[in-house]
Amino acid sequence: MIYDVVALGELLIDFTPAGFSAEGYPVYQMNPGGAPANVAVAVSKLGGKSAFIGKVGEDYFGYFLKKVLEKNGVETKGLKFTDLSPTTLTFVHLDEKGERSFTFVRNPGADALLESDDVDLSLIENAKIFHFGSLSLSYPTCKKATTKAVEFATKLSKLISYDPNHRPMIWKDPKVAKQVMVEALKYAHIVKLSQEELYLLTSEEDLEKALKTVMKMGTKLVFITMGSKGCYFAFSKGQGHVPAFNVKVVDTTGAGDAFLGAVLYKLSRVELLPWELSYKDMEQIVRFANAVAGLCVTKRGAIPALPTLEEVERFLGGGQSCF
Repeated sequence: MIYDVVALGELLIDFTPAGFSAEGYPVYQMNPGGAPANVAVAVSKLGGKSAFIGKVGEDYFGYFLKKVLEKNGVETKGLKFTDLSPTTLTFVHLDEKGERSFTFVRNPGADALLESDDVDLSLIENAKIFHFGSLSLSYPTCKKATTKAVEFATKLSKLISYDPNHRPMIWKDPKVAKQVMVEALKYAHIVKLSQEELYLLTSEEDLEKALKTVMKMGTKLVFITMGSKGCYFAFSKGQGHVPAFNVKVVDTTGAGDAFLGAVLYKLSRVELLPWELSYKDMEQIVRFANAVAGLCVTKRGAIPALPTLEEVERFLGGGQSCF
């Protein structure tokens, strides 16, 4: 089996706000999530083949998450279970604009206990693209496992995607967080960042200078997701901006993962390396990914909100306007 994308990292439960009780207390809805898992599901729901490598607890949440991946067509033979720690939980807090912040129940969670021997290298060997995030670099055990996987992918000359997904609560020391996330950039051909993450890693406030700084670190293709402002991108053929679609935002959880999953799905469909594509082709890929992210934010949760290819094509064919 050849996989378009194999993702390694966290698979967890997002408790997403779903209104208030009669007494006025927040009510939370249980949703499957975790950035790398979201990317794997996004690829699968668009029609690609994906697999996931990670660890969950031997508990209700862990077995629920395995079923979710399987239901969405993601290969789970790389998913391991542990009784040493429960499945990681995240509580999502939304402001009036739908923008989110997070509280993690992870000290450590099961995802952080992924060991080097847990990593199924055969999945990476059969992948077109290997994807990982920075949360699996935040704890010694899973950092060692992630490094093993990334170095193996590098040895096999796989296309490598990286999401420096900054969650301040996860890191005890901001300086260490920046150092670890920057070090991982040397492995990545494709990087997706928020504007805040871009500035954090480069210390550059000017967008164009910050993009150039990331490119100098060895990255071939950079995407800066900016919510309602759309996406900036940069690669060998130039840099540009594609506006976001005008949609009613309900919950932005998973939007960046939806975007990246869409990009990786499209890149897995072409024979050329990403940096060999024309500027126009890259612009179209970003527009498609913006549509996937736009549809994602119209529903609650991450994985439950990810659209199918049919839904995206219907959306794009409907003459949706942009900001």
